[in-house]
Amino acid sequence: MNIFTASLLVVFALFISLPAMAQETSLDTGNTAWILACTALVLFMTLPGLALFYGGLVRSKNVLSILMQCFTIAGLSSVIWFTFGYSLAFGEGNAWIGDFSKVFMAGIGKDTLSGDIPESLFALFQMTFAIITPALIIGGFAERMKFSSTVLFSMAWLIIVYIPVTHWVWGGGWLQEMGLYDFAGGTVVHITAGVAALVAALVLGKRRGFGSSAIIPHNMTLTVAGAGMLWVGWFGFNGGSALAANSDAAMAMLVTHLSASAGAITWMLIEWVRYGKPSALGTVTGMVAGLGTITPASGFVGPGGALIIGILAGGVCFTATTYLKTVLKIDDSLDVFPVHGVGGILGTLLVGIFSATSLGVFSGYGFAEAAGITSMASQLKVQFIGVAATLVYTAIATYIILKVVGMLTRGLRVTEEQEIQGLDIHMHEERGYNL
Repeated sequence: MNIFTASLLVVFALFISLPAMAQETSLDTGNTAWILACTALVLFMTLPGLALFYGGLVRSKNVLSILMQCFTIAGLSSVIWFTFGYSLAFGEGNAWIGDFSKVFMAGIGKDTLSGDIPESLFALFQMTFAIITPALIIGGFAERMKFSSTVLFSMAWLIIVYIPVTHWVWGGGWLQEMGLYDFAGGTVVHITAGVAALVAALVLGKRRGFGSSAIIPHNMTLTVAGAGMLWVGWFGFNGGSALAANSDAAMAMLVTHLSASAGAITWMLIEWVRYGKPSALGTVTGMVAGLGTITPASGFVGPGGALIIGILAGGVCFTATTYLKTVLKIDDSLDVFPVHGVGGILGTLLVGIFSATSLGVFSGYGFAEAAGITSMASQLKVQFIGVAATLVYTAIATYIILKVVGMLTRGLRVTEEQEIQGLDIHMHEERGYNL
């Protein structure tokens, strides 16, 4: 073999290896930078966003209990996610749950990739979702559950409810295989948290004085400030779920903002017409309803569809909130189910409609064709199955968890005397305000 022939063979070998080399995924610094920022934004939603939003809505004697619960859930959820939560949610496993291959983040090094971003970053981004979801639930039983019960319940719920549902929808589980559309957490976050809050409110019963003028938000300034932080943080929540700095992320952010705006204005106008005056509380609650409702749809619908989703979110969630409190007399303290639960259900179903490409200005970006879905009816069927499965599983599991935790802590609820005194001084020997 002469030198010329040998050179040709080397060139040929390099040529045929190019496709394989091109298929190797490498780190994308732009996408990595974007998800780093989004991870910080999602954590910002809980601390301080949700903590301040909820803290302002309770009475002054209970404000520290809310802040303490949010901080504690953030810490403990992070440890659980690191030890085995991430592995069970995103490990290969089966259709129902992951495996233990990534326990203690095994096999995840500095250079390990998930797609074209570090897997450590993907795990951290998902950790922030695992933090905010159980934190949302505390709004359903605010001002009356023991701190020990809150801690045990939140951790058990994260393991038994949140992690399996995450695997179903995002970790390669059965709902993902069916083609369920849930871009950023309509089922995983909002339906699970909303249903759990409703079950907890029913199990614990009403607060002392429920329905009277004695139970009102103690500091709307904190609540509005926290709501603003949630609005900003939600750009990371939905935009980051594209897992890339691309057009999907940009559109997700646009539709998120439009839905939040429409939800806020719709709720405000309903109050203005019905009661003669619009309230700050109603306006920020409508904004949160718009955000929660667009969450599952944010990567699949266009701006026109998002506007309709936001308007429906404001109207439907307002009606649900009023009905729950005035007709059913259920004390879901901070309206978690009618805002997040109903909003999550509504958004998860509406994405089956507004993802269609045949609606003109209200068109979205198509159905889940990779799962064999080519019609609105088929997509809606899968969306309904996802909603029903998540709702039923969450309700049953949450009820059982509450009953077991109640036995372990000798009752979920503080005594009447302690409730009158306030959870801050009774549970933590501190006061939110020393005036």
